[in-house]
Amino acid sequence: MSYRIEKDSLGEMQVPADKYWGAQTQRSLENFPIGWEKMPLEIIYALTTIKKAAATVNRRLGELDEKRAQAIIAAAEEILAGRWDDQFPLSVWQTGSGTQTNMNVNEVIAALANRQAGEKWVHPNDHVNRSQSSNDVFPSAMHMVAAKAMQEGLLPALDAAIQTMKRLEEENAGTIKIGRTHLQDATPLYFSQEISAWRVMLESNRRQLTAAMPGLLELALGGTAVGSGLNAPPGFGEAAAAEIAALTGLPFVSAANKFHSLSAKDELVFAHGALKALAANWMKIADDIRWLAAGPRANLAEIRIPANEPGSSIMPGKVNPTQCEAMTMAAAQVMGNDVTVGIAASQGRFQLNVYMPVLIYNVLQSCRLLTDATLSFNQRCLAGLQADKEKMDQYLQQSLMLVTALNPHIGYDKAAAAAKKAYAENITLRQAVMDLGYLSGEEFDRLVRPERMV
Repeated sequence: MSYRIEKDSLGEMQVPADKYWGAQTQRSLENFPIGWEKMPLEIIYALTTIKKAAATVNRRLGELDEKRAQAIIAAAEEILAGRWDDQFPLSVWQTGSGTQTNMNVNEVIAALANRQAGEKWVHPNDHVNRSQSSNDVFPSAMHMVAAKAMQEGLLPALDAAIQTMKRLEEENAGTIKIGRTHLQDATPLYFSQEISAWRVMLESNRRQLTAAMPGLLELALGGTAVGSGLNAPPGFGEAAAAEIAALTGLPFVSAANKFHSLSAKDELVFAHGALKALAANWMKIADDIRWLAAGPRANLAEIRIPANEPGSSIMPGKVNPTQCEAMTMAAAQVMGNDVTVGIAASQGRFQLNVYMPVLIYNVLQSCRLLTDATLSFNQRCLAGLQADKEKMDQYLQQSLMLVTALNPHIGYDKAAAAAKKAYAENITLRQAVMDLGYLSGEEFDRLVRPERMV
């Protein structure tokens, strides 16, 4: 492999000749051979969008000449088009400020701009990073990717699942089944009512995610190193946020207090709390469906779910609730990620949080897992869910908890005695009530009407 010599403030570094990054990227690559988790491309693209916006604003404010601004913008557009994804190799496990990834982007943009000009006239710090610091750029990129992942990925996926739930409610509006609490028989309800709880859970999650958006739409740009805005011209933060809003289509604004933006990450903690709440609800919904579909002959088997693939390498004909299993595993990961996000956000000592790469890596993974799992679960499980109405009616008629309807007429103690006798002697509730002399058969039939109990 051939190399070229690049320099930074620490001296010379050998960089592979076919790479566009510079000395600082190479140092990070060599100093942090940790794990296989690379900085997500979403972060790279957000940083590149910031560089493009900054060049535009710096030119407008007289901080950058037209030629260099255009060169930076053109280089940024090449990166955003996906042409140079292989130029961003750094690990998540690097400096906690994300400085090395910011410099990776600065160096590649400068090199691409210089390649077009045939000379080194665009500097990664002096020009590409002008009016910025890693300390305000990386937090801004974090908010940008989190807002985009939620607004353009997760919320539409959630909306589709909610619509499927609404359809299932309509299809099962008149189907009565036995309820269950503590994994024991309870009083009846409509299957549509059971589904409605799932739907409202998702609708509640949607409101929680939406409530997190305003904080994510605030950008730290303009704060530079510690929040004071040193070396950024007046109005840079506001103008850069407006430019980013125009480039992304999301209503980003400049954060009112940049000291808060650099040192605290509470908006991301709040947003991830909403992700954790969604994960918890999907865990419950997927588990409900897994149990209700358990069988097909030796368990509840109240519903049928799509058979997407063979379930066993040894038992022919076995079909497993694989979408439920995938969803619950994704939910477990998100819940674990929430611990990391909370710990990372708590480490904002003095003027800067230095756990930012791991924080945004976990937020992005949670968004991606929940988006993909929601889409897959909706398409490959919910959409094909069907009630076994005969099985539901069978359980309904066998349930001892129908005796609850008799409480106002014979009292709790007598109703309990009837239920216990029916269970012990394996007879019907009707027969038990008659044997105990509490009611006649005609009176029982008039009072115990499941359709009046829902």
